Amino acid sequence: MFNWLRRRRTPRRVLTLRSRGESSGATRVDFSELAPDVQTFLGQAAYLQLGYFETLTQLITSTPELAQKEALSRAAGAALTKHQEIVSLIRERNEDPTTVMLPFREQLDAFRRVTSGERPMETLLSVHLTAGLLDDFYHALASTYGDTGRRVSVILEADDDRGAIVEIIGATIVSDEEWRSLLSMWGRRLVGDTLLVARAALTTSVGLDRAAEEKVEPVFTELMAAHSRRMDAVGLNA
Repeated sequence: MFNWLRRRRTPRRVLTLRSRGESSGATRVDFSELAPDVQTFLGQAAYLQLGYFETLTQLITSTPELAQKEALSRAAGAALTKHQEIVSLIRERNEDPTTVMLPFREQLDAFRRVTSGERPMETLLSVHLTAGLLDDFYHALASTYGDTGRRVSVILEADDDRGAIVEIIGATIVSDEEWRSLLSMWGRRLVGDTLLVARAALTTSVGLDRAAEEKVEPVFTELMAAHSRRMDAVGLNA
């Protein structure tokens, strides 16, 4: 499903993953030729933000309560702003954003379909968890692309306005214990599909060999730890 990420590779990149707001204690991993070229990186990051915006906009339509609609609109607006700012970077490189994003449209849309739930609350949790995990990953990957990467990192670090989403999910599971069990299971189920997106960005045509797996492991360990903290903050069992 995710062969679409296997494009040109740029040698000697160093991927750094850190908790946002921390200036030290980063995990630094040399991925060499495993990292995608900057055009692929920008195209993926831009289209992911557009996808978050689209999903949240659809959720606004299906949400009856006005306060929740307004909260979702803020999160959708934050995703759209990030998308537009990454698109601006693409244009600064004298490249067409549509052309840069198009190779990833079909497959990222498929990913969003796979991670959309049967109920709006499941889809809302999907946006919060998958966007959080992939934002962490692309924020880490950004550190390997010089000034362009630093600018993308700043964009991804901006407020995502998803705090109200946490409150909505939290209120739901407090009001009905069955929701806690269902959403906990759904949150755990999302991890595999989401990590496939991240892993595919680093996978060569023959897959990750043992040495590459050992390099990747610390990064994905931290991604999973951040995901668990995100689940805990919502009130779900990771």
